[in-house]
Amino acid sequence: MKVRVLATAVLVLAAAGTAARAADPRYPDWPCTQAKVPEISLAAVWAGPALGDAETKWKDDAKVSALVSKLAARKTPLDEAEKSVKEFLSGSAADKTANAKLLFAGLFDTLNAQRSQVMLGLERVSRKQRDAADKIREETLQLQALQGATPRDEAKVEALSNELIWKTRIFEDRHKVVRFVCEVPTSIDQRLFALGRVIQQEME
Repeated sequence: MKVRVLATAVLVLAAAGTAARAADPRYPDWPCTQAKVPEISLAAVWAGPALGDAETKWKDDAKVSALVSKLAARKTPLDEAEKSVKEFLSGSAADKTANAKLLFAGLFDTLNAQRSQVMLGLERVSRKQRDAADKIREETLQLQALQGATPRDEAKVEALSNELIWKTRIFEDRHKVVRFVCEVPTSIDQRLFALGRVIQQEME
């Protein structure tokens, strides 16, 4: 049991070390294998007319704001979101360009904010993981010392082993969550690009 505890702890620390070495030195807290792109570039997702004052005025339009919230929500399937865009713009022929710009401006603003929030959360968890790895490393060395001591204090060995098991499990669970959440910024990029493309097509 104690050998397994040590082996697991060593594997956890190896994983933490690999992640640290793989990180972009410009972003030491970024835990994902995907490169960190702090913000989505407007030019990368929008080839339509200049947004102008739509960048701030979209919030003043209740209908646009409500639709932006629906389209930006990850629980809304992309095909449903695209259909909603088409329905909204087809029903406003006279102001189609103005409404299209308001809608995209809202999506760009909202999805960029969502993306930033997710990335800040990932970096916050990454710092916690680094601290946790340091503590696991210290306690692994303490456990090794206790196991090699003469006389051996079995109660202390047992207590520290149990603590290491618990901390290692938390570390591993967080690591799995981080790997999953690392996909979110990319999915937000793809959503914004896809919806932007539909908006531009509807304007033509």
